[in-house]
Amino acid sequence: MSNNAPSSPIFTTPAKAAIFGIVIGAVVGVALLMLFQGGFQGEEHGSAAAQDSESPSQSKEPLYWVAPMDPNYRKDGPGKSPMGMDLVPVYEGQQGNAENNQGNGAGVVTISPNVVNNLGVKTAPVKREPIDSKISTVGYVQYDEDEMVHIHPRVAGWVEKLHVKAEGDRVEKGEPIYTLYSPQLVNAQEELVIALKRKNTGLINGAKDRLKALQLSERLIQNLEKTLKVQQNITFYAPQSGVVDGLNIREGFYVKPENTLLSIAKLNKIWVEAEIFERDAALVKKGLPVSMTVDYLPGKEWKGNVDYIYPSLNESTRTLRVRLKFDNTNDELKPNMFASVTMFSDGNSEVVVVPKAAVIRTGTQNRVVVALGDGQFKSVHVDIGRVGNEYIEIVNGVVEGDEVAVSAQFLLDSESSKTSDFARMNASELPKSVWMEGEINHVMAGHRMVNISHGPVKAWDWPEMTMDFMVADGVDFEALKAGQTLHFEVTKDDNENVVLTGIHIMSEPEVSSATVNGVINDINIATRTLNISRGAIEKWGREPATMDFIAAEHIALSKFSVNDEVTFTFEIRDDFIIVEMNGQHGEHNQHRIHDASSASDASGVKKAHQAEKAPNTHDAHKAHKAHREEGDSAESHDSVDHSQHKRGHSA
Repeated sequence: MSNNAPSSPIFTTPAKAAIFGIVIGAVVGVALLMLFQGGFQGEEHGSAAAQDSESPSQSKEPLYWVAPMDPNYRKDGPGKSPMGMDLVPVYEGQQGNAENNQGNGAGVVTISPNVVNNLGVKTAPVKREPIDSKISTVGYVQYDEDEMVHIHPRVAGWVEKLHVKAEGDRVEKGEPIYTLYSPQLVNAQEELVIALKRKNTGLINGAKDRLKALQLSERLIQNLEKTLKVQQNITFYAPQSGVVDGLNIREGFYVKPENTLLSIAKLNKIWVEAEIFERDAALVKKGLPVSMTVDYLPGKEWKGNVDYIYPSLNESTRTLRVRLKFDNTNDELKPNMFASVTMFSDGNSEVVVVPKAAVIRTGTQNRVVVALGDGQFKSVHVDIGRVGNEYIEIVNGVVEGDEVAVSAQFLLDSESSKTSDFARMNASELPKSVWMEGEINHVMAGHRMVNISHGPVKAWDWPEMTMDFMVADGVDFEALKAGQTLHFEVTKDDNENVVLTGIHIMSEPEVSSATVNGVINDINIATRTLNISRGAIEKWGREPATMDFIAAEHIALSKFSVNDEVTFTFEIRDDFIIVEMNGQHGEHNQHRIHDASSASDASGVKKAHQAEKAPNTHDAHKAHKAHREEGDSAESHDSVDHSQHKRGHSA
């Protein structure tokens, strides 16, 4: 080997040197590209790692654990839900979202904008517009019975010849249909012949009228007048053109006037008997436009109208029969054909509607998902009306201008339904005041309250119930009495408290009263209670008794003393109320009227003393009330008065 040989054989030629330079450049470029990408990915990885380090699941402990299907079911640690599913942890940030949802109201679901887009949630406005309800049903073609003629013989006889042979045969007006032999027809002709021979005008006219009444043709009568020859067999002719229906005879039949021989029906107009569901009955009216198709002639449509609506429903199918009328000039429609019918109800009036896709129909409840804005949704109950091709009428639940979900609504509804109260979105439109009808049970003057049993209140969805009402200052409280029936206005304030703000008294309570003599045994000024031994009440058939009475406010008790002999008038209300009393002072007890035989007398005195010793007015009234209840068996009102005064006591 020579010492002058090159140390690196790759540089021996210029071409090789160029190739080597290109390779080196490519390697360096790839290295720089990888370095740049590695730095960008490293930055992203670092950012993701930083985010992961901030994730609550990495750095924080769960606050509590909840059931996946019921966020109200909470536990302090992991476990199983009542449905057997694993509980999921809730961290501090997630708790904020949950509390936020709860703060928005029952059933409100909050979803972030990106999730709304991912779910494909679409909304549509609630609007007011006419709705065209199309009722599709089926029916059967029938003869127009208004144009149908039934053929009966006017006399008994035998069918000698039948000129029509089968049902469906077409006949023209004046065409012979059958020939009859009848002795009555022969006799009627002979009467005319005899009258003609006698030239008795009255008999002639009477005989001719009889033949006309027996439906003999004018031509036959004229021929009989000319020939004076009686015909044994009489031919009868079709009264109108049409087709034969219900052919019930054959030659040789013996027929009588009550027999229907045949019927002749026209086909230029036909009826269609259709049935509609009960829910659509209110939409159908006489004269409503109708279209019809039959399989017999596909592609052809007939236009008609509703001719008659039957007054009752079919009790087994719960459907309503409707009669439709169509022109059939070419006799294309045949009786008993099966027809598809469409009725178009009047859609001129504007109603609140939503797209059909927005309504979730569960069978027991109809709901829509209302978009509240800012990613919030709530499922609410609605009452639906008519159902059109594209829209459904909403009677209650949402108002014009609301937004409802028309896609992904089932997912939103399932989440909202877990906590929703399904309250109607137009609840704020409920009236602040309503009028009710009821009866006053108690009047509580000290609290300015009345207890009233009232009927149901549809506007507030209140049932029939008994409740206490505060009476507003502007209402005449003194006019309210137990037993009154009245119309009264109730108003809700800002705190949803109800106040009686107006009254219209319908009837006053009928008060039973009696006037009787008695002797005062005891007087309790504090409770205005008098214990009196009264005499007998003849009109009620009551024996003398000793009882407690309450003096009305206008009676001055200071003018009366124990042992006074009095004449007083009392009324049966919540208590025995003395409304008038006159008397004279008594010095001796011998003027007192006793009822020694009644054990309740002593009890009454004792109760009165207990009332006098009672520590306050309320306890005293309780003692007197207990006494009156014990005295009911000794003194009761007659059955008529007692039924009129629920709280009446014995007198």
